[in-house]
Amino acid sequence: MTQGELDFTLPRPEPVRPKILRDGRSFDERFAEFHQQNPHVYQELVRLARQAKSVGIQKLGIRMLWEVMRWNFLLRTERAEGDFKLNDHLHSRYARLLNQEPDLRGSFEFRELKS
Repeated sequence: MTQGELDFTLPRPEPVRPKILRDGRSFDERFAEFHQQNPHVYQELVRLARQAKSVGIQKLGIRMLWEVMRWNFLLRTERAEGDFKLNDHLHSRYARLLNQEPDLRGSFEFRELKS
């Protein structure tokens, strides 16, 4: 490149490194453990997504489904059962799982994962 020319090449992005949490696990490891221990969360999200699709809704928002599910669990869960919580950082992973269901494929838009 000669003097006065502009360089329009884009810098190469750094590879995404898994974020290591305080307990030494990656976020993906933590998600996998939660998902394995709580299969009802995925089942409820699939049910809600299919319910929305059945009435003609083509594009779904995982945050909307997440909050509806949170509300439903709040109403159905006994407070004495413990402190079952739905971490807001998990929903993006669930959207990717939902996208693997043939009838839900393409229902969600995705952004690049940051961790």
